[in-house]
Amino acid sequence: MTLWAVIRDFLQNLFSFDQAHPLLFTQFYFWAFFALVFAVFSLFHSKVLLRNGYLFACSLFFYYKTSGVFLALLAFVIVYNFFAAKGLYRLKKEGWRKALTILSIVIDLGVLAYFKYAYFLTDFLNNLLGTHWVVHDVLGEWLNMLTGASIFRVDAIVLPVGISFFTFQAVSYIMDVKRGKIRPVAHFLDFGFYLSFFPQLVAGPIVRAAEFIPQLHKPYNLSRRWFGIAIFWILNGLLKKLILADYMAVNFADRVFENPLMYSGYENLCALFCYSLQVYADFSGYTDIATGVAMLFGFYLPKNFDSPYKAVNTQQFWRRWHMTLSRWLRDYLYIPLGGNRNATPATFIIIAAVAVFGSFLSGSWWVAFAVAVLAAGIGLWAWLRPDKRKLITTNINSMNTMLLGGLWHGASWNFMIWGGLNGIGMVIYKIWTKRPMWAKLLIISAVTLLCFVLSRTTHYPVWNLFFVWTLIILAGTLVKALYAVVRRRRGGAVAGAAGAAGVGGVGGAVMPGSDRASVAWISRAWDIFQTFVFITFTRLFFRSGSNLDPALANEQAWNTAKNMVNQIGGPWDLSLVPDMTLAHWPVLLLFVLGMIIHWLPERFKRRYRIVFARLPLAVMALVVVVVVVFFYQFITADLQSFIYFQF
Repeated sequence: MTLWAVIRDFLQNLFSFDQAHPLLFTQFYFWAFFALVFAVFSLFHSKVLLRNGYLFACSLFFYYKTSGVFLALLAFVIVYNFFAAKGLYRLKKEGWRKALTILSIVIDLGVLAYFKYAYFLTDFLNNLLGTHWVVHDVLGEWLNMLTGASIFRVDAIVLPVGISFFTFQAVSYIMDVKRGKIRPVAHFLDFGFYLSFFPQLVAGPIVRAAEFIPQLHKPYNLSRRWFGIAIFWILNGLLKKLILADYMAVNFADRVFENPLMYSGYENLCALFCYSLQVYADFSGYTDIATGVAMLFGFYLPKNFDSPYKAVNTQQFWRRWHMTLSRWLRDYLYIPLGGNRNATPATFIIIAAVAVFGSFLSGSWWVAFAVAVLAAGIGLWAWLRPDKRKLITTNINSMNTMLLGGLWHGASWNFMIWGGLNGIGMVIYKIWTKRPMWAKLLIISAVTLLCFVLSRTTHYPVWNLFFVWTLIILAGTLVKALYAVVRRRRGGAVAGAAGAAGVGGVGGAVMPGSDRASVAWISRAWDIFQTFVFITFTRLFFRSGSNLDPALANEQAWNTAKNMVNQIGGPWDLSLVPDMTLAHWPVLLLFVLGMIIHWLPERFKRRYRIVFARLPLAVMALVVVVVVVFFYQFITADLQSFIYFQF
């Protein structure tokens, strides 16, 4: 082969898109791409305009190598929102400003809905109207007409990588300009760079313009220490992705989820817990790599994870998990719905829409009837108890936000259940914390008894799960109640002794400080355990709805979740548990080690990050080489894409 042929083939591979092998952070080709981009970047990193324009062009090329012709879609979103924000800022009449804002949001979310919910809406209309429409890619047909060739498929709609993230950033930008929080970006290159910056383009974090745009005009600054921190985040992300997420997925979790009935209830439960760690390691691993790469270019992305499995309740979990999405939902959905102030017309529209969608997804209009009865009951309660009205509307808005957050992940019954369970967890926690201890004991005892009776009379395995779960909660509540009794008695005894001695009441003295600290630590650990188990159970519905053909997602996802529930809640042969543990010991050991590392104190983690960052460059380079060689021993034959690429 001639030199020219070699160069030609190289350039052809370089500038072509391979749908089967998109550019991933875990590929060698990505790091070759990054090294080349960074080498050229270093030549003019101090020239702000040239630097930003260059990185904008590199980001567009990166998205092309990830998503092919969908680069045109990203370009459209950039161009439209840049000029829409300019027009919005110039308009003086509030009516016109509101109209343009609504139009922009409809266009941005319409693009998202077209690609993400086409199958769902087509099935919904066919069932509602008795029609037989099929999904047809109109955009692909238009592109075929423009090119004069049948290049693009028209019989299926493919979801562009990262579409949810860059459309959500566009919506937040338009809303912030409308609210007067920011001024429109002056230069097109700056805005394009903000919306397409390649480290966070395809899976977040969701970056606000107010956080990122000011960085575009600052001189490049990367200290020796921050360079070390950036390298640490990249290695940390690779560790999470390649060793924790991919290894557990390929060697255990994926196999069980693909065919739950082939595995025992114990194995299904272990796979569910492994997936809970897998999805965290996968998503936060991507975020860590993105954070480190962005830092090397002199840009700082917002924190997206804060050890979420240390959360002591569901509400705190969502303040620690995918933090930029949680804040986005709060600022652009929960607060406009009324937040903790009141209910708005949109609150009731969403309830009605959820009822209709729930009926369609479940195949029964009884769901709509049940939601209507529940909504009427809650409305009557709010009318009869004005003093509780604010609390009721707050919880309704929280529930609506979580349900829509579930549907954001995908239009399937499982994602709606997943979002609904998280919403229920948040609402129950708010109500539960306000109950006195005797009421908590009475309620959870009654619920546990009910679940026990149902598990023995109906023979549905799901009631076995509910019984075990409520029994765990009852045990924790009982221990806390006993501790409260002991604390009061000790406090009374100490106060009585002090009074007899003539030194006055001690009041708050209940037990030595070390005892209080140890009991508080046990209580916190128990709350973390309960929250982790609850979140893990909801993951069953999340995972069952993922990685599926949109045309078949609803039925397949529901069957997978149902089969896993039946296996976990069904009878177990405990004599086989030791043998099954030994059969899967590498994965289970990795899970235990991963959770231990996750639960390490933050101050300890911060300390070893700083120690790594302060290593001499030669030592750091040696560590990087050794760690990378170690990482790639875990690479599977076919690299696993990041889970959140599909969202």
